[in-house]
Amino acid sequence: MDFITPPYLTQNISVRRVMLQVLAALIPGIAAYLWLVGPIVLVQLGIATVTALIAEALMLRITDKPLNVFLGDGSAVVTAWLIALAFPPLAPWWLIVVGTAFAIIIAKHLYGGLGQNPFNPAMIAFAVCIVSFPALMSQWPSVSLEAGFAERLAIVFGQAPRLDALSGATPLDALKTALKLGAGQTSVAQITADGAIFGRIGGHGWEWVSLGYLLGGLWLWQRKIIGWHAPLSFIAGIAAISGALWLWNANEFASPLFQLFSGGSMLGAFFIVTDPVSGSTTPKGKLIFGFSAGILAYLIRVFGGYPDGVAFAVLLLNICVPIIDLYTQPPIFGMKK
Repeated sequence: MDFITPPYLTQNISVRRVMLQVLAALIPGIAAYLWLVGPIVLVQLGIATVTALIAEALMLRITDKPLNVFLGDGSAVVTAWLIALAFPPLAPWWLIVVGTAFAIIIAKHLYGGLGQNPFNPAMIAFAVCIVSFPALMSQWPSVSLEAGFAERLAIVFGQAPRLDALSGATPLDALKTALKLGAGQTSVAQITADGAIFGRIGGHGWEWVSLGYLLGGLWLWQRKIIGWHAPLSFIAGIAAISGALWLWNANEFASPLFQLFSGGSMLGAFFIVTDPVSGSTTPKGKLIFGFSAGILAYLIRVFGGYPDGVAFAVLLLNICVPIIDLYTQPPIFGMKK
């Protein structure tokens, strides 16, 4: 008679395998992004990826860790892709390099490397760059920008003057600015009637990007790479507070659908708050983490001074993870709660 000895976990699970599936899940959103703003997105992804791998190799060499093991696990590439997708698509190349290098060297390796970082590296990069270079991080191209790939490439590498069309804002920022300038004389419905900017739900074309992230996230959940707790609670947090304020005063506050399909809501829900290292680890903790991050993201994007609040909300909740996990730990089997 054959006996099976421990360990009993026989699934083929590795960091590399998980990271490759996360990268695959980002492809639908990247495809929609590519359709919206053109192949310059691939250039930014390439710049971020190369920078991340060089920074990762440098830190591994300094800390005397094997390059072939850690450099190929895919974690640095995931961070690079998230940074490139969170930054404006026509951001100058050096801004992508600075953000990515800071994420890998400071936010990841100075805390001990993979699995040791208390803060989400991609969101640290976004926060540092938007605080340091707010003008560059707040300028997004209009979807109607008539510029070919060569011209956009020249803009990214500083070989052409930045176009006036680049001074446009995201639909979230455009709505917030229009409401402030209107001073109660205009409503959300009147402002969002401009289909060239706001489209049907969350911004002309941007709702398709959000839908791509949603599809990729659902695939990750179906593959059991991520759980449902953090994404669902994050979406519920945004929907709850935006829905309550929308019902209270629809003239000043956009609908939950607009909030969910604008900005980084879906990217944050499935690819940011689900970070197993910097996020909460207990089931109840993930619900608290996600719901609180969703509410904070909404409050920052609507009442704060930044175009979106996902990065700052996640970083603030990263600080709270130890206390959240401490008070949501399930009881040890056989012991009273």
